[in-house]
Amino acid sequence: MNFLNRAALSHPAFTGVSRAHFGELLVELAPRWEAARESQLAERRGSVRKRAAGAGRKQKLVFTDRLLVTLIHLRHDLPHAALAELFAVDRSTVSGALREVRVLLAERGFAIPDQPGLRMKTIEDVFAYAEAEDIELRLDGAETQVRRPRAGRPGRRAFRHHHVQRPTGSDAAVRRSQARAYARPDRRAQ
Repeated sequence: MNFLNRAALSHPAFTGVSRAHFGELLVELAPRWEAARESQLAERRGSVRKRAAGAGRKQKLVFTDRLLVTLIHLRHDLPHAALAELFAVDRSTVSGALREVRVLLAERGFAIPDQPGLRMKTIEDVFAYAEAEDIELRLDGAETQVRRPRAGRPGRRAFRHHHVQRPTGSDAAVRRSQARAYARPDRRAQ
């Protein structure tokens, strides 16, 4: 990484996890990422590796940086272009890294703080846990203010809105039928 210090970017303020937890994630996910990568390469080649490991084109983002960029994106929802500038790579490199690592994180699931060994992997798991523990789930309502091209200008019809978090001042209770959004346990029902 040429532009910023990895140690500074791995601070919990950026990643949302302690450095110790980041290290644990790295140890747990790196072998799975490498195995998936080797499998994809072998499938593309149509055979097993012919050259020694380490030969050929070098990765622009090593797995540590891929995990780091993914955690920063999930925590702060920075655009891929901004992350690309931070890590001195192309935007498509960041997009690919996010695609790869998000799959690994989703397969891993989410831990419950007071119950080691219990992991939630689907939104149904979240709802079942919340119901069993009498936790009220809340959805943070966020809207986007987007500048659109003026009427009559080329490209106005093709313009799509992109969401950036902006508090609306209201939270909506999440129901099982509204399971399309991310939810987080906010507080226990009193």
